[in-house]
Amino acid sequence: MLLGTGAYRDDNGKPVVLECVRQAEKRLIEDAKNMEYLPTQGDNQYISRSLELAYGKEIGDAKTIAGIQTLSGTGACRLFAEFIARFKKGAVCYVPDPTWSNHLNIFRDAGVETKTYRYYKAETRGLDFDGLKEDLGKAKEGDVVLLHACAHNPTGVDPSEEQWLEISKLFKEKNLFPFLDSAYQGFASGDCDKDAFALRMFKRDGHAMALAQSFAKNMGLYGHRVGTLSMVCASKEEAAVVESQLKVIARAMYSSPPLQGANLVSTILGDEKLNALWLTEVKMMADRIIDMRAKLREALEKSGSTMGWKHVTDQIGMFCYSGLTPEQVDRLKDEHHIYMTRNGRISMAGVTSKTVERLAQAMHAVTSS
Repeated sequence: MLLGTGAYRDDNGKPVVLECVRQAEKRLIEDAKNMEYLPTQGDNQYISRSLELAYGKEIGDAKTIAGIQTLSGTGACRLFAEFIARFKKGAVCYVPDPTWSNHLNIFRDAGVETKTYRYYKAETRGLDFDGLKEDLGKAKEGDVVLLHACAHNPTGVDPSEEQWLEISKLFKEKNLFPFLDSAYQGFASGDCDKDAFALRMFKRDGHAMALAQSFAKNMGLYGHRVGTLSMVCASKEEAAVVESQLKVIARAMYSSPPLQGANLVSTILGDEKLNALWLTEVKMMADRIIDMRAKLREALEKSGSTMGWKHVTDQIGMFCYSGLTPEQVDRLKDEHHIYMTRNGRISMAGVTSKTVERLAQAMHAVTSS
């Protein structure tokens, strides 16, 4: 049983191509668009629709937001890291402990110093909010703080709306620069607006900020590498300058972003029927993962386990931070042929109605002896 891969699977454990994507592909073939290079910043229509999805239809003056198409979310993070290295020299980037491991690689390779702030509290299997506030309270003015917009990877633990508001207040007091990584909008709760609460709150509160978006998970476009980096600026003039510098960096890194994926996303977001179909399908994916969480918790509690498993359903998104130790994960591999990362992170998308009981029994076996 493979539970390490961060990619959606259906209840038969098979990869899924969304119907909205298939229909968009057919339209693009019929339109017979050319295969010319995109400009360095990417497709402007795609960027506009991507930003509207993130910040909301009432986006305000979009000309104060610099936006550029990127090589998925990873490319957005790397482009931003390079921007920080050039134009915020001496700034430290604070990342949550734990975080997606590639975040550390990205900022290291860009030459940006990173520090961690407490995020996950093992004792409660939840957010270490006091630790988070204490650590970020020590950051210096102008430092960058990486935040997961929703469905924190790897823990699945998100701040509450009240806690997000308090975090925003702290950032204002300390003059910290928020960088939100949004890899799961809509995919976490099934509601794109709900999953965008934090990033829209930061914009509404008047922060200068940056946002990395990815369409890998929520549209299933893993191999198309479709993403966006946007930066909220103080004026139209500042946004124009920021965008031009992002293009300078992108030009040297990869020259021009991929065409087809951006066309697919733009077609889906720009068509009323396809967009409605996508919203239905992304909710279907989110609901299946939520259902697997409920079934896993129920099976664990019925197994006779005396451990608490409430965190399985309290967490959100693709990943469940199970609380298993590295040694217990090794036993799952060696004794039960169940594979996950050694930090105990389970990709809930890999769990199916046919395998959830087996997983629960194996987890009970390795945690009870």
